[in-house]
Amino acid sequence: MNRYSTTRKKGIGYIFTFFTVLVWGTTFIATKLLLVSFSSFEILVIRFVIGYAALSLMSPKFLPFKNIKDELIYAGAGLTGLTLYQLLENIALNYSTASNVSIIISSAPLFTAIAMRIFMKEESKPLNLRFIFGFLTAITGIAVISFNGSFILKINPLGDLLALCGAVIWALYSVLVSKINQKSHPPLASTRRIFFYCLIFIILLSFFIPVDISAQTQMKRFSSIQNIGLLLFLGAAASALCFVTWNTACSFLGTNKTTLYIYLIPVVTVIASIIVLGEKITLPGSIGCALTIAGLLISEDIFKKNVKKGA
Repeated sequence: MNRYSTTRKKGIGYIFTFFTVLVWGTTFIATKLLLVSFSSFEILVIRFVIGYAALSLMSPKFLPFKNIKDELIYAGAGLTGLTLYQLLENIALNYSTASNVSIIISSAPLFTAIAMRIFMKEESKPLNLRFIFGFLTAITGIAVISFNGSFILKINPLGDLLALCGAVIWALYSVLVSKINQKSHPPLASTRRIFFYCLIFIILLSFFIPVDISAQTQMKRFSSIQNIGLLLFLGAAASALCFVTWNTACSFLGTNKTTLYIYLIPVVTVIASIIVLGEKITLPGSIGCALTIAGLLISEDIFKKNVKKGA
């Protein structure tokens, strides 16, 4: 691979990363609004049905089945990063504050670095003090942003535990995506395959989790233009498109480096809250944004020096 193509891939990787973070940073608001009319599981079902339909339009050709090992990796990615992670995050928002969930989910880069070290040791190097310092700086900034000057920590054991499980699950998904990217399959086709297995797991879960399918309830829900718009946003943009851009970014930049940008999601959430909900930015919020970005830059510098190509 020549220098030009490498530079171009890095540029595309950063564009895809920032786009994905920008969209995912607004999903907390969209999900919170939808939870008024839908259950956590119902949002999950509708979101990924729309997502799979969109991916099928973008990539009509189904990726051929090759061997059981590959299919298990795709199935694992569909179970972890899509089904379990999204379900855990949605349920956590029912029991905990958006601030708590945002902070805890943002610990995913640390768990990802640990998981990559355990399961893909040849692709990464041990964590060091600068990475830990960058992580703590970013998390401190995220905490300040999320509390936005109130500094009242409301402990919600169930919700917070679910959010923590979500961060760990995302780390496992990141490892599986790294393995998938090594196979050099087309990004759209690979993401569609992951969504395919997600739908299978959702169908299995539907036997145990009740879903309200009454005509009266559906008429009330889908008579709202806001609900329809938010569901399309979560399904087509935040799911179908963003999982393609995120997985591609992981392939171009490396999983560890790309995952670090999860730190920016709460920053985007605060900005979206100002624009959509009319909230005001406070001095602590501004300081939190600065700390989060500083932590990201410190941690990324570590990976530039210490992570091998393709990590």
